Formats: sequence, C-alpha cells, structure tokens
Amino acid sequence: MTTPAIRLMAAEAEAAAARERLSGTVSALQNRLDPSLLADEAKAAGTAATLAAVDGARRNPAAVAGIVGALGLFIARHRLVARWRHRKASKPIPAQPRAHPAKD
Repeated sequence: MTTPAIRLMAAEAEAAAARERLSGTVSALQNRLDPSLLADEAKAAGTAATLAAVDGARRNPAAVAGIVGALGLFIARHRLVARWRHRKASKPIPAQPRAHPAKD
C-alpha cells in the first residue's frame, strides 16, 4: 500500500472511533435527561429537603415559634397599623382646667 492510502485508512478508522464515542455520549445524555428519571430525582430531593426541615424544626421549636410569630405579624401588619391609628385618633383629649376669674 502507498502512504496516502495508509493515511486515508487511518483517518477513516479515527473517524469511525470518533463516531462511536459521540454515539456513546449522546446515548448517555439521553439516559440522563429521561423525564421520568428527572422527575424521580426531583421528588427524592424534595423529600430529603422536607425531612431535613422537619428534623430542624423538631430540634429548635422556639425558633420555629418565633418565625411563625414574625410571619403572622408580617401578614397582619396592615390591620395592626390600622388599629393603632384608629386608637390614636379616637383617644379623647383630656380637658384643660378652667382658669377661674380672679376676684378683686
């Protein structure tokens, strides 16, 4: 065989190997991007996060109570401010003592 023919055969073999590697990579990506597999992974991650949050809440009930109380105040802030303003406006002004006319 001549040198160009050998180079051509080597290039064809290299191209075939590259096609095989690419085919393997594409099939691996298709397997990783399978919708049902992605859904299962997301479900597992959500379950793990929920369990971790519940465990943290059990270990720190005072912190959870504080957060819930702060959240309740934040949600009710408009009503609380409205009551505060109404209370201030409806408070009667104390009567001023009358000045008695001086007797001469």
